[in-house]
Amino acid sequence: EGLEVDIAVNGSLAESMLGQRHYDLVLIDIRTPVMDGKQLYQSITEKHPELVSGVIFTTGDVLGGDTQSFLEQSERLFLAKPFTPDELKAVVKEALRRL
Repeated sequence: EGLEVDIAVNGSLAESMLGQRHYDLVLIDIRTPVMDGKQLYQSITEKHPELVSGVIFTTGDVLGGDTQSFLEQSERLFLAKPFTPDELKAVVKEALRRL
């Protein structure tokens, strides 16, 4: 698709990467180890507010009240797990369109 992608194995590493380089989009798993996706999102809102509109969440816990409430409040795009490559491409295209 012509996109350059970096991968972080946990939220803390992702937070560090965000301070070192410019990103247009960030795909965040809600249940990321070390620093969960909610904490990473909070960090982004405080340290990189220009990136908030480029956040996409992913989770296998869309039915959990806490997670559902968080996703609704954040007003960010999200993908429910499991998802297909085509679904991922579609949400990335939508996020890029909204920038």
